[in-house]
Amino acid sequence: MCASALSVVTPASWTSSMSSTAAPGPATACLTLWDEEDFQGRRCRLLSDCANVSQRGGLRRVRSIKVENGAWVAFEYPEFQGQQFILEKGDYPRWSAWSGSSGHPSNQLLSFRPVLCANHSDSRVTLFEGENFQGCKFELSDDYPSLPSMGWTSKDVGSLKVSSGAWVAYQYPGYRGYQYVLEQDRYSGEFCNYSEFGTQAHTGQLQSIRRVQH
Repeated sequence: MCASALSVVTPASWTSSMSSTAAPGPATACLTLWDEEDFQGRRCRLLSDCANVSQRGGLRRVRSIKVENGAWVAFEYPEFQGQQFILEKGDYPRWSAWSGSSGHPSNQLLSFRPVLCANHSDSRVTLFEGENFQGCKFELSDDYPSLPSMGWTSKDVGSLKVSSGAWVAYQYPGYRGYQYVLEQDRYSGEFCNYSEFGTQAHTGQLQSIRRVQH
């Protein structure tokens, strides 16, 4: 039998009642986590960053998710470490729904934060061949399921600048492999080398990229 809700994340603290409401405004991000598949078991709702859902939300594991508003990025480990998984509005009834095309599928998610700058209608990013924005560059404002087929001659990206919106880049064509969520409001949108793409980035291999839905 499904237990009652555990807690709510607010910018100041976690409260004990699910009746707590988010700050006013239409853009408030919200998602609900369950510790069993198909939205069963214990649950908690997040409205802002959560660095460790086990410690602060009382969930030892996450097995299903509903994104009610906004876009989120989930991380494999606490403190926003490990593999990243983009979570856009919709239902994720089991772990394969969020990690089916990842480089190393993971059924463990322990930290979460909203992607506040996502703007699908106005997203721009410039890719650079070398580190520190050197070498050939490629300016994008649309989704590209295969960068090589669109003229990007290298399998790697040395650095990039997000001038607006938020993007999710993938290791392989067809939006497959490791995911890297790249936001205009992180590092001021300037990712000087591949190590800043994410803590799981061991190379600069990026071969497909798309705008984050919100």
